[in-house]
Amino acid sequence: MKYNTSDYNLLAEYYEAHFDELRQFVGSRVNFAYETEDIVQNVFLRLLKSDKMITPITLPCLVYTVARNLIFDYWRHHTRLQEHEHQLQTSSFDPDTVESIYSAQEMNELLERGIAQLSDTQQRVYRLNIYEGKKVSDIAYELSMNYKGVERSLGNARKHIRHYMRRMLA
Repeated sequence: MKYNTSDYNLLAEYYEAHFDELRQFVGSRVNFAYETEDIVQNVFLRLLKSDKMITPITLPCLVYTVARNLIFDYWRHHTRLQEHEHQLQTSSFDPDTVESIYSAQEMNELLERGIAQLSDTQQRVYRLNIYEGKKVSDIAYELSMNYKGVERSLGNARKHIRHYMRRMLA
C-alpha cells in the first residue's frame, strides 16, 4: 500500500498530540489496559491503510469513528467468547456428541461433498473465502466479478453448505 506523505505526517502529528486523549476515551469503554493500547494503535493503522481523504478537519471525526467501531468489535468478540466459555463450562461431556462421532477427516469429506454440489462460481468463491481467507472485494477483483455478485454467490453457497451439513450430521 502506498502512503500519501501528507496523510502520513498528519496522522503522525495527530497521534503524538492526541494519543493520551484517545487512550482515555477507549480506556473508559474497555476494561483492560493492554486492549486499550492495541485498539488505539489499530485506529491509526486502519487510517494509514484507508483510502479515505484525510484532512485536519475530517481526521478527529475519523479517529473517533474508527475507535468506536473497534470498541464495538472488541465487545462483540468478548461477549462471544464469554458465551462459548459458559457453554463449555455448563455442558457435560456426552460420548454421542457430533464431535465424538465424526473425525475431522470425515467432516472435511462431508464439507467437500457439499461444496461439490455448488455451481462452479459458488465453488470458486466459497473456496477462496473459506480456505484462503479472502474478502469479498478481493475475490471480486481476482475473479473479475461484480462485488454484489460475489456477495450473493458466497451467501447462497454458505446457506447451501449449512443446510447440507445439518442434514448430513442429523
